[in-house]
Amino acid sequence: MDNAFDWTFFSEVLVGGLLAGVMYSLVAIGFVLIYKTSGVFNFAQGSMVLFAALTFVSLTERGLSFGAALAVTAAAMAVLGIVVENAVLRPLVNRPPVTLFMATLGLSYIIEGGAQLLWGAQVHALELGIQDTPLEVSGMLISKFDLIAAGISAGMVAVLSLFFRYTRTGLAFRAVADDTFAALAVGLRLPRIRTAVWIAAGLVSLVAGLLWGSRLGVQFSLSLVVLKALPVLVLGGFDSVPGVIVGGLLIGAFEKLAEVYLGPYVGGGIEGWFAYAIALLFLLIRPAGLFGGRTLERV
Repeated sequence: MDNAFDWTFFSEVLVGGLLAGVMYSLVAIGFVLIYKTSGVFNFAQGSMVLFAALTFVSLTERGLSFGAALAVTAAAMAVLGIVVENAVLRPLVNRPPVTLFMATLGLSYIIEGGAQLLWGAQVHALELGIQDTPLEVSGMLISKFDLIAAGISAGMVAVLSLFFRYTRTGLAFRAVADDTFAALAVGLRLPRIRTAVWIAAGLVSLVAGLLWGSRLGVQFSLSLVVLKALPVLVLGGFDSVPGVIVGGLLIGAFEKLAEVYLGPYVGGGIEGWFAYAIALLFLLIRPAGLFGGRTLERV
């Protein structure tokens, strides 16, 4: 009996997990953008992902071309970000974090309800023209859709990283995140920066919505994709873009490997909760995550 370890199969599982992890990171970055500049944990991020996917697919079903539907949806997400920041969060500045969290929780249901009023509650199939066929790479079979989706997600992450590091607006974002009072002292317009951040989060939601909607179908349970981002945020840190990239890769790899190699010993289904077990462990030993900054409070 041959008990040799199948390294090719292991590599396929690992690569599949890493590719899924990149998509997790894309969702998590929407949280980080807002949390870094305003300290708000935006629970409505999942509803924004749903709204973007549902708007896009509904427009294409009504005859708009891919490009036109994409442009209209991007404009709609930008407007949504502006309205949310100006009408909901700006009046709640300096309120306790739990107040802001409850505001975004209520906002989540409002956005979902608005999406249903606009486009209905039926399930849609979203086709991006990417066939989910296996590709052979170095002897491994890898999903073509996963490979392209991970490439798009990685490209989005890279653009955001370069934006934060080299553009004037990106540097303003970082200044506000590092020290709000110092940023105000040098003349940065905080309301304008926070509005821009919400617009950016809306555009990230659009890309995430298209990719996850194509994989899972556009339905109201799509908003629950944010739950996949929570362990990523815990591992990487709520205020670190590089952190959520690393966290996404780790979560994607761990859950796939655990399902394949540990699942048979516990009856299967381990992929659904293993990431949260890792997140709980991190909360106990390193609450700030791998790259998150430690919060100091005066007492």
